[in-house]
Amino acid sequence: MTSKKVLPSLIGYLLVGTWVLFTVVLIGWVFFASLSTSSEIFSDHLFKFETGFHLENYVKAWKTQRVSVFFMNSLVYTVVSCTAIILIAAPAAYTLTRFRFPGSALIQNMFAAALGIPVIMIIMPLFGLVSALRLTNNRWVLMFLYTAMNVPFAIFYLLAFFRNLSFTYEEAAAIDGCSPIRTFWVIMLPLVQPGIVTVTIFNFITIWNEYFMSLIFANKTAVRPVAVGLYSMIQSMRYTGDWGGMFAAVVIVFLPTFLLYLFLSEKIIAGVTSGAIKG
Repeated sequence: MTSKKVLPSLIGYLLVGTWVLFTVVLIGWVFFASLSTSSEIFSDHLFKFETGFHLENYVKAWKTQRVSVFFMNSLVYTVVSCTAIILIAAPAAYTLTRFRFPGSALIQNMFAAALGIPVIMIIMPLFGLVSALRLTNNRWVLMFLYTAMNVPFAIFYLLAFFRNLSFTYEEAAAIDGCSPIRTFWVIMLPLVQPGIVTVTIFNFITIWNEYFMSLIFANKTAVRPVAVGLYSMIQSMRYTGDWGGMFAAVVIVFLPTFLLYLFLSEKIIAGVTSGAIKG
């Protein structure tokens, strides 16, 4: 390998290594801070743990700071919304790619165009409508909005997977007497499992970390998700000074997405790079 090829590779590895090191140090600092007292955090004794590991920070964050409420709210919002997105997007993407009807191309273009609409452009009309209907601080409304906002991306993503599947699957199913609906659920949907898993993970991370919409439509403590709840906790730290509890809450909130990447990273990469399962 010539020096002209080695140098760009070394620069790339150096940049990636620097970014990984920075990320590991940052996450490690937050984790160690969650096991320390406030005085240790603001001193040079953070990594010495002279007073031991303070696991009570997690207990206080979970119970006293109501992280349990925020966590369960986000879990419900995310699971229900991700399930609804797949139940809507998968049949829609399958129909748009396997059946030809007037306006199918227009509908696909509309879903693609919807990806470029910023949320901030439609948030005020939505808030006016929801307020007029007196549905603010309603869990079902928030889940409906999460689903509606993420369906275009899911459909656009799954179009390529269904488009590259062979029509021989449906022909064989029709010969065996399988109806089109049964063919989709039993044969075609399992074939695009990599795409389903990948888009679900992306939606999970997006909805779990969503802040702006939940701040507008869920401003009561009982219905707040983790993003808004964590922000309110940070604001309260000005008065309580429980920084160890705050970092413990950050770890709790960060844990689900970290576990997703840890255990499903190969599926994410496979779903993004493969594009579809060839028939």
